[in-house]
Amino acid sequence: MAKIIGNKLENIPWQERTEKDSMPIWRYSKNPIINRNAIPSSNSIFNSAVIPFEDGFAGVFRCDSKSVSMNIYAGFSKDGIHWDINHDPIEFQGENEEILRKEYRYDPRVCYIEDRYYITWCNGYHGPTIGMGYTFDFKTFHQTENAFLPYNRNGVLFPRKIGDYYAMLSRPSDTGHTPFGDIFYSQSKDMEYWGHHRHVMSTVKGKSAWQSTKIGPGPVPIETDEGWLLIYHGVITTCNGYVYRMGCALLDLDEPWKVKMRSSDYILAPYELYECVGDVPNVVFPCATLTDSETGRIAIYYGCADTVTSLAFTTVDELMKYMKENPL
Repeated sequence: MAKIIGNKLENIPWQERTEKDSMPIWRYSKNPIINRNAIPSSNSIFNSAVIPFEDGFAGVFRCDSKSVSMNIYAGFSKDGIHWDINHDPIEFQGENEEILRKEYRYDPRVCYIEDRYYITWCNGYHGPTIGMGYTFDFKTFHQTENAFLPYNRNGVLFPRKIGDYYAMLSRPSDTGHTPFGDIFYSQSKDMEYWGHHRHVMSTVKGKSAWQSTKIGPGPVPIETDEGWLLIYHGVITTCNGYVYRMGCALLDLDEPWKVKMRSSDYILAPYELYECVGDVPNVVFPCATLTDSETGRIAIYYGCADTVTSLAFTTVDELMKYMKENPL
């Protein structure tokens, strides 16, 4: 049995699998947990990130406005299911006005490293790139330099240094909806200058067509005694447009650009009405997980149809078993 390396989380949101749940991931029965109009200004709330904080949980949420501008907002919850999201977007502090200038911010991730909570997001700076910032209390936020040149999306930090370096996964892109995309690994001494880029995974044609157009890292990788467990999204181009599904892979602990296992079958697909109908139909997009090292439980937060936020559940053993039974 695989073991999650990390902290116990006794109050992790959880619902047991039912007899009808045949996939390795099962949905919360009361999805979606955050509706599109949860704050007065929002057209949609999706592709957001949560993390344990104090005696409950905090998060950074993508809230697109009714003018369909994209920004990120802080929020809090006691149980990880019922959320109070601030009505005003995050205002970052920083030394450089050039970097603080906002075109758009969307699809955040949150990662606790050493003594603070780091936020990464897709940041508009002459095209999409990886914005970075941090907070200690989810009240005051500091923005630092963009990690990369445009164009890049899906910047996901590892929760600890790999050797002597901070590490990040990302997906180089273009200015549009990116009809291509592989996952790359980068490292940094100081969280500012990123280099030593390594290719991690490519799209797959034929055998695993659900991930044939592009792939991108999802939540912060989960450290296990067998490797880094990565939940990612994969996209296929169909006659009805793009369809987003979830997959999983296992990366080497010391050299995370080396893939040890990867599922050929998806682990979650847009089946439910709230995943298939919305501003962008047929999308399940994972951005965050909560984990409990004691039980191996994993709660996955994901965006649905670019409109609402939902919750699903699995365990580390379920995903490991699935990859071994459905290898790429």
